[in-house]
Amino acid sequence: MRVLVTTDCVGGVWTYSLDLARGLAAAGAEVVLATMGAPLRPNQRAELATVELAALHESEFALEWMDAPWGDVDAAGDWLLDLVVSDPIDVVHSNSFAHGALDWRRPVIVVGHSCVVSWWRAVEGSDPPPEWDEYRRRTAAGLHAADGVVAPTEAMLCELRAAYGVDSGLVIANGSSVGETDCDKEPFILAAGRLWDRAKGLDLLDRAADGLPWPVLAAGDGGTATHVRALGRLSQRELGGLRDHASIFAAPARYEPFGLGVLEAARAGCALVLADIPSLRELWSDAALFVDPADARALNAQLTALIENDEMRRSLGHAAQLRSRRYSVERMTRAYMGLYKRVGAQPREVAA
Repeated sequence: MRVLVTTDCVGGVWTYSLDLARGLAAAGAEVVLATMGAPLRPNQRAELATVELAALHESEFALEWMDAPWGDVDAAGDWLLDLVVSDPIDVVHSNSFAHGALDWRRPVIVVGHSCVVSWWRAVEGSDPPPEWDEYRRRTAAGLHAADGVVAPTEAMLCELRAAYGVDSGLVIANGSSVGETDCDKEPFILAAGRLWDRAKGLDLLDRAADGLPWPVLAAGDGGTATHVRALGRLSQRELGGLRDHASIFAAPARYEPFGLGVLEAARAGCALVLADIPSLRELWSDAALFVDPADARALNAQLTALIENDEMRRSLGHAAQLRSRRYSVERMTRAYMGLYKRVGAQPREVAA
């Protein structure tokens, strides 16, 4: 089976796509990867060296959630259709919504990792303004045209149903190739995410960090902080080293459809302190502490209590690591391979 996987080079979809490509290749599929959104960074090219791809096609077309993107989105659609004309693709795995509506002439799966409407409702408490109407229209069209719709959590699938009238769909939890570690823990708290993105809740963590006896380190792009030590963008190796030694990982996100960063921290045995939102409850209930993502004082109190209780930290870290084993690349790959076959993708016959 030959699978075209579309991805972007901007956020967590990149990491997800590489792990999926690794899993599909291990399962005997051929993966053609098409990138959009930004040029590949040097560290991303290095990551690609660890993935067995049948082909790589690069572009810098704007993504559907970016400013004034539709000329680029349409051009990207033409580019993608040209790829499947010249390459015997069996199934398309689209990680963007609008391209689900293209005339692929082969099965297409659309995966909803996040969306502007659900982001806006969670972060701003309202529907997005009228300038997002074209986004809503195109997203709905792509979802309804797809042969299969996937979300990484039931919570996110419910958001797609509410926002776009999706009447079916399948939950396939993301997996991670980050391995488990058992390093000595050190007295600091780690967070990861874009400081400027209110969805990640790092502004709340910055307020909650005031007066904590341990430092709070935040890895991610942009923004400023007062009580959190902002580290900027780190390489995967640098971030992994911090995860291995962090005692606590905090993710007080207002919006998080899955949270690969949380999963990676769990693999490292960090005690998890998470926002009490449906998606994170769904994934980590009984394996983390939860806090209202609007209450900085409660977050400070929860972190303080955990800092002061060695046994609780160790117990939560162990529980998180055990739970993380549910979310493997192998399990994710089996689910996608089964879906590809159910929607009618047929492997090409290989000449003897």
